[in-house]
Amino acid sequence: MNLSNLKPASGSVKSQGKRLGRGQGSGKGGTAARGHKGAKSRSGYSRKIGFEGGQMPLQRRVPKFGFTNINRKEYQGVNLDTLQAYVDAGRFSDVVDFDTLVASRLAGKNELVKILGRGELKAKLKVSAHKFTASAKQAIEAAGGEAITL
Repeated sequence: MNLSNLKPASGSVKSQGKRLGRGQGSGKGGTAARGHKGAKSRSGYSRKIGFEGGQMPLQRRVPKFGFTNINRKEYQGVNLDTLQAYVDAGRFSDVVDFDTLVASRLAGKNELVKILGRGELKAKLKVSAHKFTASAKQAIEAAGGEAITL
């Protein structure tokens, strides 16, 4: 290896293509590959998202229906069989609170948690969550645990 055969690592240098608007001799002078006249040739042009050249855009052609409640609360569901599986794996002991659920990635730190009643719970757990289904609360208390609503 010497100075005559040095070259950059492959993929590290990207060629930027031909420079536009740098004189007639470059082959891309004059209109700088924007064509003649029209909105797209002007400086500062930006097209609206979804614009279809004056044709009615898809967003406006498709009918709208239904209702979205802006006050809806979304809950992240955690089932009893999941809690039992974590207990069996040794990841939960006797207290399952919100921080434990976030640490075990069953819920995000900004989510509300609802304990659902699928599966059966054998372990005696003290479970804290934002909401419980009736069957989940009943199953937790039947196993000798406690259901605490946050």
